[in-house]
Amino acid sequence: MSLVVHFEIHASDPERSMAFYSQLLGWRFTPYGEDPSYWTIDTDPRAVHLGPTGAVVPGHGIQGGLQRREGPAPEAGAPVAGANLVVGVDDADAVHARGVELGGRSVSEPEDLPGIGRIAYLLDPDGNLFGVIADRLSDGTSAMPPVADASIDPMQVTPEP
Repeated sequence: MSLVVHFEIHASDPERSMAFYSQLLGWRFTPYGEDPSYWTIDTDPRAVHLGPTGAVVPGHGIQGGLQRREGPAPEAGAPVAGANLVVGVDDADAVHARGVELGGRSVSEPEDLPGIGRIAYLLDPDGNLFGVIADRLSDGTSAMPPVADASIDPMQVTPEP
């Protein structure tokens, strides 16, 4: 089984995109080396990261990168080309509303998906689709059933063939 360990966002106007994601999700951006067109994204100090020896340190979530887009931004109404990023948040309704205030466009209003969470989708100011998901439904109940054995680490379990 392969684990997703990194994501990248392409942006025609990197400064505008960095401001949007910083204000909306609290992400921090750092220029990468001498490359003026790439920034690393620190999503959360608890996320997977490289330790002092260069070894991968497990965590909760992943880090990413933002790079200057080569070519035009996605056209409004065009099919999604690429993978979609969904970000875990405490309150999908509040983050969705704040994203629209910051210049994003709503693709789908927050909705409850029992057993999954409360989810909404937006387009960032550059037209990139992304989602936000919370583990609480609109009535305040948890979307997830109770875990039978909290000592089991799902990343260490080998799926049955």
